[in-house]
Amino acid sequence: MTGHPDAVVVGAGIVGAACAEALGRAGLRVTVVERGAPAGATTASGEGNVLVSDKEPGPELELARSSLRHWPDVLRGAAAVAPDAPDPEWDPKGGLVAALGGGAEDPLTAFASAQRAAGIDARVIGGDEARGLEPGLSPEVGAAVLYPQDAQLQPVAAATALLAAVRARGGEVRHGTAALGLERGASGAVAGLRTDRGTLRCGAVVNACGPWAGEFSRLAGAPVDVRPRRGMVLVTAPLPPGTVRRKVYDADYVGAVGAGEADLRTSTVVESTHAGTVLIGSSRQRVGFDDTVRVEVLRAIARKAVALFPALARVPVMRAYGGFRPYTPDHLPVIGEDPRIPGLWHATGHEGAGVGLAAGTGHLLAALVTGTPADTDPHPFRADRPGVALDPPPATADTTADGEGEPHTPGRGERS
Repeated sequence: MTGHPDAVVVGAGIVGAACAEALGRAGLRVTVVERGAPAGATTASGEGNVLVSDKEPGPELELARSSLRHWPDVLRGAAAVAPDAPDPEWDPKGGLVAALGGGAEDPLTAFASAQRAAGIDARVIGGDEARGLEPGLSPEVGAAVLYPQDAQLQPVAAATALLAAVRARGGEVRHGTAALGLERGASGAVAGLRTDRGTLRCGAVVNACGPWAGEFSRLAGAPVDVRPRRGMVLVTAPLPPGTVRRKVYDADYVGAVGAGEADLRTSTVVESTHAGTVLIGSSRQRVGFDDTVRVEVLRAIARKAVALFPALARVPVMRAYGGFRPYTPDHLPVIGEDPRIPGLWHATGHEGAGVGLAAGTGHLLAALVTGTPADTDPHPFRADRPGVALDPPPATADTTADGEGEPHTPGRGERS
C-alpha cells in the first residue's frame, strides 16, 4: 500500500474534517476528497454552535458531551502541528434558553430537570436574573435556563484548521474532485474510491457528504436515508460589545429541532460573533435542494428575534444566507461501518448540530476504524438501524469486485 492512503474521507465539511483529523492523529494516512471548496457548503452556512442545551437525554446528548470534552484538545492539537492555520475562535461563553410567556416556563424547567439528571449543568433562573445576564432581553421573559457548558466556534476556520492538521500529518486534501462510487475487491470489501480524476486505492472510505450523503451512499451501493433540510440565518451590522453576550434562544427551539414534518418551522436563536455582528436564526424546512431565498421565512425569523430582543427592531440586517443540513428520519447521526460493504463507513446525518457533534464524531469513528476504546456507545448510530438503511440497488460493474485484491488498512483492529 506504499503511496496509497489507508482511508479516504469524502466531504471536507466540519464533520469530514474532524473525521480525517482523528484518523490522521491515530496514525492512518488520510486523503480527503471534496467536489467543491473545503468547508464551502453546509459548514459555511452554520452558526458554529457547540451545544448541550438543545438535546434531550439520550444518544445525541452523549455524543454532544463527548464533543465538548474533545473540541478544546482537538483544536490545540491542530494548532500545534499547523500553527499557521486560521484561529477557530473557540468561545465557551455559555447559552441561555428563555421562556417567552408563562406557558413556556413549565416545559422548559422540566426539560432542564431531565438534563440535570443526565449530568448537564442546567440552572433555572428568573426573568430578572436572565436580564441581568442579557440586558437586552424582553421584559416578557419570565424564566430561563443558563447552560454554562454551551460554546461557539467559527465553523469554516475550524474545518480549515483541522484540514491543515491532516496535511501536516502527511495526509492530502483534494478539492474539485467528485466521488463517483467504490471499487471493491473479490470479497466485496472496499478496495478504492472512484473519482472524476481517477481511482484512489484505499482500504476504507468514509461517507461524510452531509446533505449529499444519501446521494453518495446510493452511488456506493449501500444507500442510507439522509435528506437535505433547508435553514436560513440573518446577519446584522456590527453592534456594540455586550449587546448579546451568549447564545440565546427561546424555549420552542428544541421542538423545532426535533420536528419531523416537512413544513416550515422557525424559532429564535440570537448570538454575537467575534466580528461584532449578530446571527439570527433559525428555520427548518424540507424543500429538497431548492435554494430559493423565501422572504416570508426571513420575516418570520426576524419577527421572533425582535420578540426576544426588542432592540433588534432598529438594527440593520446586512445579509441573509441559507444552507442544507443532513436530516435523518429519527434525528440521529449515522456513524460507523456499513455492514453491507466492509470498509465503507458513514459519518453524516447530524442536521444542524454537525459543528457541535463533529469532534465527538471524529473520535468515535477513529476508535471504530482502529479498534480502540471510544467514550460513546456506537450502537444507536449504526447504519443498519430501522428506517435508515435502504434497499441497495442492483450490483453494477462500478460497485462489484475489480479483481485486484483488497488493500489492508494498518491498525484497523476489530470492527464494532
